[in-house]
Amino acid sequence: MERRVLFTIMLTSFLTPFTGSALNLALPSLGTEFGASPASLGWVLGSFLLAAIVVLLPFGKLADRYGKRRFFIMGNGIFALTSLAACFAPNLPLLIAARAAQGIGSAMTFATSMSILTLVIPKERRGWAMGWNVAVVYTGLTLGPAAGGFLNYYYSWQSIFVVLSLLGGIAFLTARHFLQEEWYEDSSPQWDKKGAVLYGGAILLVIYSLSQLLAEPLAPALLCAGLLLFAVFIRYERHTKNPLLPVSLLFTNRPFSLSCLAALLNYCATFATSLLLSLYLQSILGLTSRSAGLILLAQPIIMASLSPLMGKLSDKYSPTKLAALGMAVITIGLGGFALTVHNLSLYLLIPMLIITGTGFALFAAPNNNAIMSSVEKKHYSLAASLLSTTRLFGQVLSVAIMNLILSLQWADCAPREILLQNLQIALLCFALFSAAGVIPAKARK
Repeated sequence: MERRVLFTIMLTSFLTPFTGSALNLALPSLGTEFGASPASLGWVLGSFLLAAIVVLLPFGKLADRYGKRRFFIMGNGIFALTSLAACFAPNLPLLIAARAAQGIGSAMTFATSMSILTLVIPKERRGWAMGWNVAVVYTGLTLGPAAGGFLNYYYSWQSIFVVLSLLGGIAFLTARHFLQEEWYEDSSPQWDKKGAVLYGGAILLVIYSLSQLLAEPLAPALLCAGLLLFAVFIRYERHTKNPLLPVSLLFTNRPFSLSCLAALLNYCATFATSLLLSLYLQSILGLTSRSAGLILLAQPIIMASLSPLMGKLSDKYSPTKLAALGMAVITIGLGGFALTVHNLSLYLLIPMLIITGTGFALFAAPNNNAIMSSVEKKHYSLAASLLSTTRLFGQVLSVAIMNLILSLQWADCAPREILLQNLQIALLCFALFSAAGVIPAKARK
């Protein structure tokens, strides 16, 4: 049963990273067909992220009440159906709407997959299972660009969604067949609807304002409004019965809160790095997108290869120490990129990609293990939801910081020098975020 459940979770975990990385290759074709600007095309990816992060925490609570298995299966079904709907989108707004609905389906699996894995796999093998789950995520990231490019070139962008619909359907049927048990953790007759509205509104304002920080004059005001609304949400949750977010879990469970903080800093430091390096390889070194993509594969291949081993090690040794070591190794890699960016050759780039990939493998599965092992059984869905939320929010912050820094202008500098200078500043910032992540990773006890 354990291996069947793990296989089911892994199949679902493969879909989201594969989807995002495959669609990246289809964006130019979408722009040509729909006559859309790059900013509009960004919402093909951004709508998924925004919808998922808004509903993640409420779905974690609802899954405890109505059943984790039910939510997991429904999430795969919604993903398959919305992928099919995207194939027939006649214009960009409807495609973006289909992607948002796809994000809602994925959020249902994000909120339940890790908690189901934690419930089924014994604690002594939990890190091993999470290591394989992380490995398949990076396999999706690795295969996505190649598969997306092939399908888009030889068929059309719609063919990507056809494949996604088929994979989602397989995941749906597999989950129905292999997940025989249902899990409930919340028998309360009341649900915190007001808290869900406050949370959703706050997250919506914060994420939207961060994504539009340079394009929308009102973005700073919207960001302040979102942060204020989030403060109201936290205050409300402190005094309500059966809260959506048990605030005491964040303030009294030190290992859990610091592990989530470490995850936030990790994804903030690493998510936009591949985008920066892709820009460097193509705009500075003059490589084609195909060549740049092949070079950048070194990092996810290392992540996918080492994650099962690192997960297994976290069952035998302290997962927090392994995660802290991973953050330190990532800092070395990012610092190396930043310090050598003006004279970076492929002979230096590939070893540093291997270093950062090793660091991420050291961090991801052990940190997931530390988070899920630090909470009681009744909080598994909440912990899984918060873990996914911190990951997605870290990715949003990473892209926002990258866009802000790349927009900087320097007097008396040629365009190439401006780009190099900004790349160095961005990489240094991300290295500092990674270094800061070592602190919560070491201070969890």
